[in-house]
Amino acid sequence: MKKISLTLTSLALALTAGTAIANCDPGERVVKFSHVTGGTTHPKVVAANSLADRVNTEMNGKLCVEVFPNSTLFGDSKELEALLLGDVQLLAPSLSKFGSYTPKYGVFDLPFIFKDMDHAIRFTKTKEGKDLLLAMDEYAGFVGLGYWMSGMKYFSAGKQLTVPSDAEGLKFRVQTSDVSKAMISAMGASPQAMAFSEVYGALQTGVVDGQENTWSNIYTKKFYEVQDSTTETNHQLLAYLFMTSSEFLASLSTADRTQFLQIADEVTQAANLNVKAAEATNRANIIKAGGKVNTLTPAQRQEWVDTMSPVWKKFENDIGKDLIKAAAGA
Repeated sequence: MKKISLTLTSLALALTAGTAIANCDPGERVVKFSHVTGGTTHPKVVAANSLADRVNTEMNGKLCVEVFPNSTLFGDSKELEALLLGDVQLLAPSLSKFGSYTPKYGVFDLPFIFKDMDHAIRFTKTKEGKDLLLAMDEYAGFVGLGYWMSGMKYFSAGKQLTVPSDAEGLKFRVQTSDVSKAMISAMGASPQAMAFSEVYGALQTGVVDGQENTWSNIYTKKFYEVQDSTTETNHQLLAYLFMTSSEFLASLSTADRTQFLQIADEVTQAANLNVKAAEATNRANIIKAGGKVNTLTPAQRQEWVDTMSPVWKKFENDIGKDLIKAAAGA
């Protein structure tokens, strides 16, 4: 009876988080897709559920994708290990998570390297961008299926941030990215690495003073409720590596693998086309809900650019000068 109760509770949590619950038939291979994002309007949620819908319809009887959002199956710190162990087959972690596997993904974290999401998408379609999808295959067994854009990042804090010096002495939650940590330090602030699921509570209790995120993350996680305001710095890209393991791909028949990869690519392209609209909607949602948004003058924004420009030099040897040049010039 206790086991049934726990199962029902988990199912209820998954449903409220916007998961695509799949009724897998006997004989179908279950493919588990775990991610840490909640809500129903977030680009990652929409893309994951779209993938599940298409695979479960078009590959009916072969593969059945079950989506587990909002850290209901695995959290930030466990999902990559779970993929290696075969406990999950699909993930979409932030590109900032892979510093311990390869420094090359740090190119996506460099502040102000991309003017906007269109610039970032152009880079992912270059040879250099496509090659990065396989940057971890040889020694970690991770295979990138595509880049899922989430949006540009903006700073929020318990006080208004207009210029970088406003952040001096504050503590900011960051992902486990050395580039992001260096960026926060360049502002005279203190970077605090923390799981995404813990951020709201940390902001609420003052464990950290601020954070950086997209409009969709700020809205769906309600960060605006526990922050003074969000500033439109547009300083960094947030994108996810839609990924699997080489072991999972190798286990599929040639026909099934070809069909699955085709669906994955089409879902990725469609998802990225819709991100700008989703971000604009969630920015408006924040304001409607009472959140405050600060705009910057060109001179103020340039001050942010100038403050963070030394970060590029610090990491150019690790990331690669040619890769940085390709991304900046895409």
